[in-house]
Amino acid sequence: MRVAVSMYSYFRYVRTGELGVGAFIRAAKEAGAEGVELLAPFFKDYEADHAAALDGLAESGLPCPLFSVSQNFAKLDPSLRAAEVEKIKFGVDEALKLGAGVVRVFAGDVAEGISFDQARAWIIEGLTEGSRYAAAAGIKLALENHGKLAGRGDQVRGIIEEVRAKSGSNALGANPDIGNFLLVDQDSVEAISQVASLSNMAHFKDFKAIPVGAEGAFLSLAGKPFTGAVVGEGDLDLSGCVAALRTGGFDGWCSVEYEGSEDPYSAIPRSITASKIAIAQ
Repeated sequence: MRVAVSMYSYFRYVRTGELGVGAFIRAAKEAGAEGVELLAPFFKDYEADHAAALDGLAESGLPCPLFSVSQNFAKLDPSLRAAEVEKIKFGVDEALKLGAGVVRVFAGDVAEGISFDQARAWIIEGLTEGSRYAAAAGIKLALENHGKLAGRGDQVRGIIEEVRAKSGSNALGANPDIGNFLLVDQDSVEAISQVASLSNMAHFKDFKAIPVGAEGAFLSLAGKPFTGAVVGEGDLDLSGCVAALRTGGFDGWCSVEYEGSEDPYSAIPRSITASKIAIAQ
């Protein structure tokens, strides 16, 4: 396993325009990352940002093994669902240009006026089309556990297995976000054991439980409040998560995705160090 860092970890600086793609890659290098994960939503001026990414990768010597796109297939309008498939196709095309082998994807979440069964059927349909496109390009997709429809390990595994059967390929795998499982009240080690054998990448994220009523909390489905933490300094059993990944045969990229309140310039180097230590054990 190798340790990358997601550009989302610096979201507070990216969203204000203080940190561009090239500057992020340099920051990742300085933080000790072995690779970077770039995100389609952060490409605001495509031509300029794509060029900055290539320049940053060349200058730093870091690879970009992971590229992330974000979809929500839980939409009533078929044309809007088709647009979500196009996001996956863009991600695959961009991955080829950047030398990335894996594209992170989402499923979608429940919405008013849409039943669970409807949304799940649309997720399967959209990811099946995206998988066929990715397979033809030789790119893997990685479904992240997120939300009520695809938040648990068993939900992610079920979607992947159905999409593989319908698409005729194994392009779609999992992206176990080890922290997100806490937000659906599932033990992370248990959840990882359900998807490790299907995983194409992993997100290393940590949370810490905080008092009820605290401001800025991430609430689990059961209402338990958490705050983002430096990887290895929160409530997760990081070593247990790594062991579960390894037991499942995973040996890919683990990307740090930090969502805490501490400045990322101090939090991310510690997250990367903790991740490397856990992997080396």
